[in-house]
Amino acid sequence: MPDASRSTISAFIVCCNEERQIRRCLESVRFCDEIIIVDSGSTDRTLQICAEYTPKITHQDWQGYVLQKRFALGQCSSDWVLNIDADEEVSEELQAEILQILKDDKAGSVRANGFLLNRVVFFLDRWWRKGGWYPEYRLRLCRRSVTKWGGEDPHEKAEVSGETKRCKGELHHYSFTDLSDYVRRMNTLSSNATASLIRRGARASAAAVILRSLARFFKFYVSKRGFREGKAGLIVAAIEAYSVLLKYAKLWEAQSKSSPEHPAP
Repeated sequence: MPDASRSTISAFIVCCNEERQIRRCLESVRFCDEIIIVDSGSTDRTLQICAEYTPKITHQDWQGYVLQKRFALGQCSSDWVLNIDADEEVSEELQAEILQILKDDKAGSVRANGFLLNRVVFFLDRWWRKGGWYPEYRLRLCRRSVTKWGGEDPHEKAEVSGETKRCKGELHHYSFTDLSDYVRRMNTLSSNATASLIRRGARASAAAVILRSLARFFKFYVSKRGFREGKAGLIVAAIEAYSVLLKYAKLWEAQSKSSPEHPAP
């Protein structure tokens, strides 16, 4: 039964083949009044695990990041919505903060329509509060009536009418299992980012490939103090620079194939 002393909240999770991580995610949102699962075709134990926590499980063929989360948002029925990915976890501090927001909202003292959550990455046996990923605020806690899902793949985002604020509690992000998984994910994400650049009519120049890659390395290793993480900081900065290089190299490849000068087979 919903707690009458606070506003209601729905958590929604978009997933596919996440049996390794999703239980941790689900445990962290048990305080929510409903949990919405939108699965795009899991073949592992993801659905069986989800069924232990909620009956509200829907199949939706993968439509892309924006449309998939837009669909999931439409399944929610509570006053507020919390979007969390299968590799994320609401910290105890953040859970307490959200519950207080809901109580204050019930009392009529919450003016904000959305709250940005600060994600902190756990990777290579450490929390990355240095090195480029932190702080990373995402608008994930929103008043449902004034929220829609937008952005451009792969960078989906909540769009809220009205005032937004930041939460102090952290959202834990277990983004990569190891370096091999990291590199694999960077390859996939760079392809999605390249497709977005192509839709916008962007062009790949030598300067873009070189300067943007160097800028990414500088951000992660120098300006965000990744060097203080030793070899791990250097490796992460180098892979991040590589991912940017890969994105623009793929754009250049696509442009070359579509050029009139490209020889026919």
